[in-house]
Amino acid sequence: MYAIIKTGGKQYRVEEGQVIYVEKLDVAADETVTFDEVLSVVDGDNVNFGAPLVKGASVSATVLEHGKGKKIRVFKFKAKSNYRRRQGHRQPYTKVRIDAIAAK
Repeated sequence: MYAIIKTGGKQYRVEEGQVIYVEKLDVAADETVTFDEVLSVVDGDNVNFGAPLVKGASVSATVLEHGKGKKIRVFKFKAKSNYRRRQGHRQPYTKVRIDAIAAK
């Protein structure tokens, strides 16, 4: 059984027991979070697509940790005008473990 959820402007295909990295959530570590925006639930031959969301479906997960991703460099450059700007960025994330997929 798996589900497709939407969080942080992205979509994720999740199964029970899976560990995923999502955009930072405002939930403390070791707490439970529920994702209500479920786009699809697939259980064997039983496929349920929402329009746009599946009614009564939810995915519960446990927050494992918060962190920052790998650093990327942003470099702006314009030729012949002596314009150079360097900037770094580390995207914050939340690591969660999927506990249960509930679909009616």
